Amino acid sequence: MGNTTEERAEHTFSVDKSVDLTLLDDKELIPEDREEGADELQENIPDHHDFMELFEENLKSIREGKVVKGEIVQIDKEFVLVDIGYKSEGQIRIAEFTNPRGGLTARVGDEVDVVLVRKEDKSGRIILSKEKAAKVKLWDKIEESFRKQHTIKGRIISLVKGGLCVDIGVQAFLPGSQVDLRPVRDLSTLIGTEHDFKIVKVEKRDENIVLSRRATLEAEQKALREKTLALLEKDAILNGIVTNIKDYGLFVDLGGMVGLVHITDLSWGRVARPSDLYQVGDEITVKVLKLNKEKERISLGLKQLTPNPWNEAEEKYPIHTRVKGKVLSLVEYGAFVEVEKGIEGLIQVSELSWNEQIRHPSQVLSVGDVVEAMVLSVDAAKRRISLSMKRLENPLDNTIE
Repeated sequence: MGNTTEERAEHTFSVDKSVDLTLLDDKELIPEDREEGADELQENIPDHHDFMELFEENLKSIREGKVVKGEIVQIDKEFVLVDIGYKSEGQIRIAEFTNPRGGLTARVGDEVDVVLVRKEDKSGRIILSKEKAAKVKLWDKIEESFRKQHTIKGRIISLVKGGLCVDIGVQAFLPGSQVDLRPVRDLSTLIGTEHDFKIVKVEKRDENIVLSRRATLEAEQKALREKTLALLEKDAILNGIVTNIKDYGLFVDLGGMVGLVHITDLSWGRVARPSDLYQVGDEITVKVLKLNKEKERISLGLKQLTPNPWNEAEEKYPIHTRVKGKVLSLVEYGAFVEVEKGIEGLIQVSELSWNEQIRHPSQVLSVGDVVEAMVLSVDAAKRRISLSMKRLENPLDNTIE
């Protein structure tokens, strides 16, 4: 009852302080800025449960038959151990890392593509295979080539019924009708050769693959054809390959398009048979003489690539000129002699000798003989040169009647 005002105030303060401290919890005792840091720290502590879930999810992704990357961690006499991120290393028989000479191709630390063959054996290890991984990747490539219509390289290894067997990493079938653009008489001539093929059929379950080389060649021909069409014009000079020979001329492949060199355009001189001058497969240079792109008719020339020798014949072979040439042919009325390439002269029977008993040139000449003669006349417009042998035998009679 007798408390002073100061005593009452001190007592009140003491009570208030006590009450305030009692009401504070842990968070209220931590400064605001330190409280936020503690929350962040709590959030960043890994949850063991979440970590195990992620690990289990990773294990599920490694399924049998799937290609995964691994790292070689150990090599012993029988196995190569590979870490693929599984709970234990996988093992591969060392034979898969041995080359034909018996050398080891694996080193610790090497990365390698493998396939999970079996998840766990009796010893708790997983079984892997490098060879099966290579086969899976090969089939992936084959299916992608088939899907995108890309070419694939292969080697023809043997004859089989109806066609050929081709090695493209696995064995595939090439029907005889798909070997080339034209029928091939003897398919065995292709054994051992390498080519690009298109895949026309794939049955992975049965490991059945059908190829076509013809489809590849047709695509190449189409590309060449478009390129050739862009170059084709009158007087164009192009390179080509002789693909066929007839009595009337040569057929020349210019690159997807074929033109004809007529026998009269082969040479400025006489040509008995085109096969006397060229063979199938010969590479030649030709000039485009006529062109019809709509009908795909192309006339080509060979002699047009060189000057016409008759243009200078009158100046080069004036009358009384002595010439030497080879007998090309014999006819009843005389002998044709090649004065130079593209220019032939005729020695009539009456100009062979002063002996009037000669009735046929074969009595004194043979094809292939080299003879001397005198020029009697030249008609360049008609491509004719008259020659005489007997005028050289009688120098007293060099005049032309």
